[in-house]
Amino acid sequence: MENRIEKDSVGSMKKWLYILLGIVIMMSLGTVYSWSIFRIPIEEKFGIGTTQSGFPYMVSLASYAIFMLISGRYLDRFSPRAIIIVGGLLVGLGWTLSGFAENIYHLTATYGLITGAGVGIVYGVPMAVAAKWFPEKRGLVVGLVLGGFGLSPFITAPVARYLIEEFGIMNSFQILGIAFGILIPLLSWPFEYPSAQSGNGRAASIGELSHGIDTKNMLRTRSFKNMYLCFIIGAMIGLIMIGMTSSVGIELIGIDPGSVALFTSLFAVFNGVGRPLFGWVADRFQVKNAMALSYGLIIMAASLMLMAKDESTVLYAVAFSLFWLNLGGWLSIAPTATTRLYGVKHYSQNYGVVFTAYGIAAVVGVLASGFLKDAMGNYNSIFYMVIILAFVGMLLSRKVEIEAQEKQMSGKKGDKDPRSVA
Repeated sequence: MENRIEKDSVGSMKKWLYILLGIVIMMSLGTVYSWSIFRIPIEEKFGIGTTQSGFPYMVSLASYAIFMLISGRYLDRFSPRAIIIVGGLLVGLGWTLSGFAENIYHLTATYGLITGAGVGIVYGVPMAVAAKWFPEKRGLVVGLVLGGFGLSPFITAPVARYLIEEFGIMNSFQILGIAFGILIPLLSWPFEYPSAQSGNGRAASIGELSHGIDTKNMLRTRSFKNMYLCFIIGAMIGLIMIGMTSSVGIELIGIDPGSVALFTSLFAVFNGVGRPLFGWVADRFQVKNAMALSYGLIIMAASLMLMAKDESTVLYAVAFSLFWLNLGGWLSIAPTATTRLYGVKHYSQNYGVVFTAYGIAAVVGVLASGFLKDAMGNYNSIFYMVIILAFVGMLLSRKVEIEAQEKQMSGKKGDKDPRSVA
């Protein structure tokens, strides 16, 4: 009896260790959200405009969405540790090589393709481990792990600003590359999936680990299309705003670069909080209601920015806090919806497909916003576009029928445990 209690206690501590390490790994990967800090120095160094300075950011996001899809096929074939090590080394290599880029296209290849690939390979692993160890609290724990990605700029934005001021933009890439290339692989060593004999109660539930809809059948469900489109819209809006955080603060509001870096750290807190918050909302009040709430807050934020002018610091702070909160929310809503709709067994592969929406959002959003800014010469056209997209997303979200899909899944032959997909 005492041995069983001791074993359960150790297992419980191990589960929470995975959450903690997952958060730190995600914070390392989430430096992409500090791109706005690098953007103006890059424009000055290479003599380029808003659209071109967004290329590395855009390609990085698209690359990591694609490689997350690819790596999802191997998460159940190789150990989590091995996958994190490979991805972590690529992240470090991409950042380091970026320090030697001679133009924006070289930087797009190194930071965009290589770093993005590394992020995509690692990204799904901490989430998959968390979801399998905490099947009864998927929305919350996935949100906590993802919170590290969102909170990253809280630390990395001021660090990046300091490095750029002290060592220059290119040396900063190299310093960060070496740091990430060492840190991420080191943090990977304890990671493993639970087994049916692990003795950790719900984490070892055979039903939880063996039931679910595979990717082929997921693509045929009526809920997938609406969920996918909603994710594209939500992610697109968030990525546009995050990529423009620094330039809007400096050019529209008149804030100095140092203060913008501090604001970015503040916004990162909201991004991090948005993940467990919307994960909880999705668990408690249904995924479609979490989606609708997000779109409503986005409309509010964009409307505030339409009223902003020079020195409207409060409006800027409130609006961009909401924008960052909501991107964090979507990166929790999407994986939560995937597990609730399609189960845990094929989660890695299924979410890899779902996450391609993020890559589409990155490419379309960055190009469209850059074009509007360069063509119109102001940011209002972008805020109007955001409001229209949010209204469309709100309408689509009402068609994401989680409960109906769960009933359909639980009623299938051989699915004896309806909560295996809930």
